[in-house]
Amino acid sequence: MAVKLRLKRMGGKQKPFYRIVAADSRSPRDGRFIETVGTYNPIKNPAEVTVDEEKTLNWLNKGAIPTETVRTILSKKGIMKKYAESKVKKASEKTKKEGK
Repeated sequence: MAVKLRLKRMGGKQKPFYRIVAADSRSPRDGRFIETVGTYNPIKNPAEVTVDEEKTLNWLNKGAIPTETVRTILSKKGIMKKYAESKVKKASEKTKKEGK
């Protein structure tokens, strides 16, 4: 099962509001999802974004792939940078263990 972090559209006509969710890549955009990890409100100026960093990093570590829009949102929040740093840290720890 390929899991993606993507936007689920909520709100009414001309008033979009999005939830950032972890969902199976085969499910429809507004259909079944596994877990909600944040929200995105583009109507507010500036856009209002809330993200549960712990849940998001957990899903990224499990192999979830963010869509382009979600990747941009996470980058602006600094979560993608933390994820990249954690990957480098894990890789360096692994090489240290193999070297001993």
